[in-house]
Amino acid sequence: MKANCWYGKQDMRVTDVPDPKILNKRDAIIKVTSTAICGSELHLYNDFVPTMKQGDIMGHEFMGEVVEVGPGVNHRRIGDRVVVAFPISCGQCFFCKKELYSLCENTNPNAWMAEKFFGHSTAGIYGYSHLTGGFAGGQAEYVRVPFADVGTVKIENGLSDEQVLFLSDIFPTGYMAAEQCNIEPGDTVAVWGCGPVGQFAIRSAFLLGAERVIAIDRFPERLQMAREGGADTIDYEKADVHGTLMHLTGGRGPDSCMDAVGLEAHISGPLYYYDRLKQAVMLESDRPIALRQAIMACRNGGTVSVPGVYGGLIDKMPMGAVMNKALTIKTGQTHTQRYFKPLLDRIAKREIDPSFVVTHRMKLSDAPTGFDLFNRKQDGCIKIVMTP
Repeated sequence: MKANCWYGKQDMRVTDVPDPKILNKRDAIIKVTSTAICGSELHLYNDFVPTMKQGDIMGHEFMGEVVEVGPGVNHRRIGDRVVVAFPISCGQCFFCKKELYSLCENTNPNAWMAEKFFGHSTAGIYGYSHLTGGFAGGQAEYVRVPFADVGTVKIENGLSDEQVLFLSDIFPTGYMAAEQCNIEPGDTVAVWGCGPVGQFAIRSAFLLGAERVIAIDRFPERLQMAREGGADTIDYEKADVHGTLMHLTGGRGPDSCMDAVGLEAHISGPLYYYDRLKQAVMLESDRPIALRQAIMACRNGGTVSVPGVYGGLIDKMPMGAVMNKALTIKTGQTHTQRYFKPLLDRIAKREIDPSFVVTHRMKLSDAPTGFDLFNRKQDGCIKIVMTP
């Protein structure tokens, strides 16, 4: 079969690889009908995530048709149309029983490796380095899906692929980020980053009752999409973010702040070059520019929610502000399976149509071009969906 594979920094190749096989009785094989490029994969593309190996199959946002099931799969049948959650979860461990699916104790065969980085391991994740298990990803014609009963949701109501595909990751990720803010009627929420996750965070904040959302980015097409979703916007290259937020909130600051940027944040000025220099000499792995701004801007007693991906060490963390302002910080890889049914229900009720975020469509064979386009933020690219 054909698959999009990692071969080094900014080196993606669509090549022939062996077809997946059933390895465990709870496995299923999925014939992929749609797959997407996630913003967090740019961290792999730009070689910020360790333990990638040449030939690793990319992709953790995908859906398709069940074509084979193991004898231990009870709730999926050949021919079922399903969306696959990006974290691989067993459904039976301590964390899965608490619906903390991205913390599953049983699905990362390289848990020892993650423990050295994080103290404890995350769940296994499709196509996202050997740190999270080395699982083959979904930018392929076929994928092996472990624990298929737990990690998939069946689509039965005639919705298109593009309406439900993002249940695999970015819609639940944006929704969980907003949910962590404990939004109350009348709240003002600020969102750093208007990429796909940021766009869903904006719309989810409104779904959960926010009165006002302020979105921060520098790309006109992203800011326009945020405005179409109801947000006020700040172009951080044209305005002082902190000062503008204080002005818009009467000096108090947003009730909640979301960092939907993560480890490759940008800013104008010397602090950006400080972080880039520290990365270059391996004294810092992540650029926490958006996180610093969110902490400093958030009102006293507010919440900072972090859906943006961080992988290692950061510098100049304003911990004094966190403590003295009595801030709550909430973060984590998304517990995607928890949100499958409630968000599918919102889609079916037409409270939201997730396909709004798609700007580019292409074939799987064009994946290297897609990664380059997305990485360079060219041609108004916000979200790419590919078909094998």
